[in-house]
Amino acid sequence: MRIQPVISNNSPLVGLLGLNLLSLLQEFYTEVWIPRKVEQEFLKKEPIVRREVLENAPWIKTVDLTDPQTAEVYVGLDEGEAEALALAAEHDARLILLDEKDGRQRAKEIGLKVKGTVGVLLEAKEEGLIVAIKPLLIQLQDNGIRLSESLINKALQKASEID
Repeated sequence: MRIQPVISNNSPLVGLLGLNLLSLLQEFYTEVWIPRKVEQEFLKKEPIVRREVLENAPWIKTVDLTDPQTAEVYVGLDEGEAEALALAAEHDARLILLDEKDGRQRAKEIGLKVKGTVGVLLEAKEEGLIVAIKPLLIQLQDNGIRLSESLINKALQKASEID
């Protein structure tokens, strides 16, 4: 039986790292694969610190595409998103972690199940691993992550933190 991996783009890694909650991915998915371009994006800022983060998270595995040209079909997406989608399609991923609207839409078009950083936080709250998501959403925004008002409201409603 083929493994159906969980693939991540850069933004969920960065978002969860900024919250000191990257370990949630291991808790939920045991192992997360990232394509080479995502690893490169992740290491662009604070490369020494982030290289250490990856070394201390052996459950995050950098996986090369079998055919790097498969990412070229995702025109209009950045290289990391394109490789993440190509890797997910290539390995029949059970889930792709992706925040960007265009990338999420393309993932759904090719039949992939998609979850973003906020979705991971909602799952963590449902599982009792965090008490509330509202302060984490505020912290994500403080860390430079853009969240629409609509997304925030939907998340807070799902988390039963507003009426």
